[in-house]
This record gives sequence, structure tokens and C-alpha cells, in this order.
Amino acid sequence: MKRNISIIIFLGVVQSVCAQTAVPFTSERWKFEAEDHRAETHLGKPGVRLKGGRATLPDVSFENGIIEYDIAFSQQRGFLGVSFRMQDNRNYEEFYVRPHQSGNPDANQYTPVYNGLAAWQLYYGEGYGAPVQYAFDEWIHVKLMISGQYMEVYIRDMEKPVLFSELKRPVSKGYLGITNNGEGYFANFTYTITDNVQLQGTPKPKQPATPGTVTRWEVSTPVSGKEMMAATSLKPIEKGLSWKTVESENTGTVNLASVAEWSEENNTVLARVVVNAEKDQLKKFVFGFSESARVYLNGNLLYSGEDVYRSRDYRFLGTIGYFDALYLNLKKGRNEITIAVTEIFGGWGVRGRFEEVSGISFP
Repeated sequence: MKRNISIIIFLGVVQSVCAQTAVPFTSERWKFEAEDHRAETHLGKPGVRLKGGRATLPDVSFENGIIEYDIAFSQQRGFLGVSFRMQDNRNYEEFYVRPHQSGNPDANQYTPVYNGLAAWQLYYGEGYGAPVQYAFDEWIHVKLMISGQYMEVYIRDMEKPVLFSELKRPVSKGYLGITNNGEGYFANFTYTITDNVQLQGTPKPKQPATPGTVTRWEVSTPVSGKEMMAATSLKPIEKGLSWKTVESENTGTVNLASVAEWSEENNTVLARVVVNAEKDQLKKFVFGFSESARVYLNGNLLYSGEDVYRSRDYRFLGTIGYFDALYLNLKKGRNEITIAVTEIFGGWGVRGRFEEVSGISFP
């Protein structure tokens, strides 16, 4: 009899964990932090109008499962989406739509958020966004299926995903939320906690980093960007800094927000790599950053540049890439290449690669 009771209890737990849970926006479970919000019926559906902020479900412990909701919006600029596996309001995974980019490759976006910084300038293109044509002032159903390190996104068509993403943050349990930096409506929010999530897509084999890519950086504690702008030598800046060793992704990118706490005052880190040269030689070094950088060789300034969002024209996104190059006069023995990277918003990152590596090595 006791064994039967245990089985019944166990089955009840499994059923409750796998059951779909609906949370109406009139529920006190929602915690709002927004410029404006109000529960109302819109286009025939009860939901919430959310403007400039978020609402969270802090009592949910979600790792794997399914999140579904309806959204409605105009063609105005906006960013409506969900946050999941939230550790706090500054660390989570996020997916959102961009109504004003309807039909474009960046009509939507997956991004990790570390220490309050999203990273859409670091993670863009295939696997991070997909071209979707939106209907305006109509309800659109969205479904996220999340399993381990991967996520599929369905928009309108619940049979065919529009996006398959590799999630960048470590897998962990966390709470849920909705967010909108513009103005729009949410309705019919549900979640299902389950490890039995069947994804249609499969991850592509990871390609090794291109030969010559810097795959290990030393990253400093943050410093003042204003101080860096006046520094032609690193000696006065480096005093008192502490350093972490960070592995890059296979693209060469390091998401600096994952290892450094950004603030408006201390918005810059130093990322350095040591290169040993067998003899004095000239080497081409290609690099990328977000959003401004100053490059030093053996402590002396060689380069200053920026790729801030819309700094070149109104369509310029400031995405990271191997867009800049320097020819470095390496001396025989130990050389330090240091890039001071300053962040404003949209992604704090660095990458670097030597086009030819004969006669040099990375300890």
C-alpha cells in the first residue's frame, strides 16, 4: 500500500512539473518594473499593455521547457520579448522581436545578458536572428522551446521554427519575465517546465578557430574610459589592476561582459595577449571590438578607433568583426598586445587574429 501511494505521489509530481501553467496578467505573481503598464483587453484578448520595462515571475524555477505567449504591436520601433533562466534582473537569456525590422534579417534577436549588458552586436546573423514578416496590430503567437544549450523559436507557424540558437550562458535554473523597450501588448502567457523537449533542429558541428586566432586573453578589472582616452602609455593605467584569463569562442570573440562588471564610469577593460617572437619581425594583426578601442604594443599606443552604433551612418549597427588591421613590429622575445575596449551599449567584445603565425607563439 505504501509503495502504491509513493507511485501516485511521484506521478503527481511529474504531471505537475510537465503541466502547462497559464499566468494571467491580472495575477499578483507578476512583478512590474516599467514606465507604464495596465491590464486591458486588446483586439479581443485580455492581456497587458507594457511600455518601457519588464514584468517578472520571480517564483518560477525554469531550466528546460516551453514558453508561449501572444504579442501585438504597431510598426513603431520596439523590442518585445521574454527573458528566461533569470538569475537576477541583470543576468539572463533573452529573445525579442523588432517590429520596425519586419522582414529583415534582424527582425528578431536572441542574446545573452551578462551584468546588465545585452550582446546583439556580438551575436548576429544566422543562429541569432531570422527574417520574419510581421502582421501589425494583430495578435501573433510565439513559442520558445528550450533544452539544455539550445533553443528553437516559432512565430505564427507552430510547426516550423524560424530560429535555432545555441544559448551562450551556462545552463541553470532561473525565473521568467517579459520585456519591452517600446510599447506593445502581451496575452496568453504560459510556461511548461519539462526536460522532455523535442527540438527539430540539430546543432552544426563547431568549426575550430581559424589558425592564428587569439583564443586566450587576459582581461583586467574595469577602468575609466575617460582616463584611457588620455593614456598614450599603459604604465600608469595598469597599476593596481587584477586580471582574469578568458577563453574565446571558436569565432575568436570574447564577451567581456561575462567577466567584467560594467558601469558608466568604469566602462573599459584591458584585454591583452603575450606573443613570443623568434626574431624581430613585422606581423599583420586583424582585430575587432565593440564599441571603441585603443591598441597598445608593449605599452605604447598604436591605434584608436570606434564603431559605436550609428556613428558612421544611420544604418550602422556597430557589430563586431575582423574589420581593422595593424602591422605590428614585434621584437625578438616577449611582446604584449593590449586592447583597451570601451562599451556604451549593445555588446562589449574583442577578437584578434594573426594572418600568419610562423616565427611566433602564444604561451
